[in-house]
Amino acid sequence: MKRYINNYISILALVLFTGCSDFLEVEPQATLSESQVTTPENVDKLVIAAYSSLGNDHYVSPHLLWPTGNLRAGDAHKGGNGPADIFGYHVLSVFKPIIADMSSLPPDLLDLFDIRWSRDFIGISRANSALKVLNNASLEEVPLRDQRIGEMRFIRAFFYFDAKIHWKRVPFIDEFIEDPKMVSNVELTDQELWNKIAEDLEYAKDVLPVTQSQIGRINKLQATAFLAKVKLYQAYEQSDMDHSVININQTMLEEVVNLCDEVINSGKYSLVSDYAMNFLNEFEFNDEVIFAIQRSIEDGSPDGRGSWSGALNYPQDPAWGCCGFHVPTQNFVNAFKTDANGLPLFGTFNNNNYDVATDAVDPRLDHTVSMEGKPFKYDPSFVHPGDGWARNPGTYGNYVSMKELDEPDCECRAANGPFTISSRNTTIIRYADLLLWKAEALIELNRISEALPIINDIRDRAANSRGRLNNASIYNVGSYSSLGSQEEAREKLRWERRLELGLEGWRFFDLVRWGIAKETLDAYQAVEVTRAPYLIDYEFTAGKNEYMPIPHKQVIASNFLYEQNPKY
Repeated sequence: MKRYINNYISILALVLFTGCSDFLEVEPQATLSESQVTTPENVDKLVIAAYSSLGNDHYVSPHLLWPTGNLRAGDAHKGGNGPADIFGYHVLSVFKPIIADMSSLPPDLLDLFDIRWSRDFIGISRANSALKVLNNASLEEVPLRDQRIGEMRFIRAFFYFDAKIHWKRVPFIDEFIEDPKMVSNVELTDQELWNKIAEDLEYAKDVLPVTQSQIGRINKLQATAFLAKVKLYQAYEQSDMDHSVININQTMLEEVVNLCDEVINSGKYSLVSDYAMNFLNEFEFNDEVIFAIQRSIEDGSPDGRGSWSGALNYPQDPAWGCCGFHVPTQNFVNAFKTDANGLPLFGTFNNNNYDVATDAVDPRLDHTVSMEGKPFKYDPSFVHPGDGWARNPGTYGNYVSMKELDEPDCECRAANGPFTISSRNTTIIRYADLLLWKAEALIELNRISEALPIINDIRDRAANSRGRLNNASIYNVGSYSSLGSQEEAREKLRWERRLELGLEGWRFFDLVRWGIAKETLDAYQAVEVTRAPYLIDYEFTAGKNEYMPIPHKQVIASNFLYEQNPKY
């Protein structure tokens, strides 16, 4: 968001109140107790505190899921100054040694899994604190009570979705649970936990208005879109033993199509004309954004409410500071190459590395990856210089992930020590993503002809997104005349998701949902190790590495009530 002053934001520093482990039950010094604020008069403060948790992420637990969604997917290397620089992210890249107590691993002794778990459950706790008061308030006391309940249940679902896709088995704690320590992470089955998340979103969908008067408040269509996403993930039913996909629920996929249609038919959202507009601050409120986390700087709070999600990822250049993380892989770059008809190369894309002088590519490559000799973010006067932008080019190369980064002269930027933070909102759901959910559901329902125009619309937009590009690249992207068989249609849909949503953080979770993580990543490593030798340590174990281990600190805090995930 643009710079603004919100003095009331100081209340967001309250750490509220109950949660699933000890750290959530310790009353911080110099804050109000629960009994002092859990009154109808203070309910807005509780609601705002829950909203604020959306913006409390950091580069060690970002809402932009580049560490867990891209490093684990073969789309990005960790980057930085070698494996020891935030070693936990190196571990994610090679899948070992992933252990329940990451704080015991030198050199940084940083438990990234526990940090993320804690962040999710603080958000859940804040939503629950507001819900406790709202449930007991009358409409006379809180005229917008039902809407506020819907907003809080959306926020709770947001954090539970994040926890679910990272750990699969987590304790479901709502505002009615008196003692969170008595709730196991296996109290509910996999499908029952999905149902709980969906119930929160169904309630939000039913009570929220289509349009809110205040920017950033959750609305009906955002809840509808998020519910479609939850149902899509839930439809791929997994084995409890090895996480393999054992059934694709056709009834649930029909729900996905219907929910997506509700959003589409509302007319409120559309594909923007130029793909670039999704990644520029001046267009952060464009018609493609369905749900985004609101960011700000110079807002009256000590360090602002800017995004730390990509603070590590800027090139090592005086224009920004540091730190050269999140480096696109050669495999990812090669995936954008196209044939004479402008279609993906599929089986042969990775045989040779992309050559800018001879290879045609989908233009989305140059919106996504900054590379040597090409302008950064459409500025012909600011060209990627090569290895000088990388901290360890010998290990990771010198590509730069560009979508999450802002231009050096953007008014949205602020320096915080050596880091760059940004007031540009963090998009979580955009319309193109929703269209591809619908296309995916249609393909799995064997309604392939209905998916064809959806995929082609997205490819057509890509073909027309060259206006801001100032590169010497050869661009060629075409439409499909047919998606072919169901298996061929799956391949095309999955490829399209990789290109359209490239480096936005969803790739690994797609692979797990489809049940193809092991085969995809093994094939990636077999070739990429010749380009990045550190991948010799790669070892993906099926039935284990699809999810992270339950953090050891949380197992202890539960008095060993929590069960560890398989094979950890």
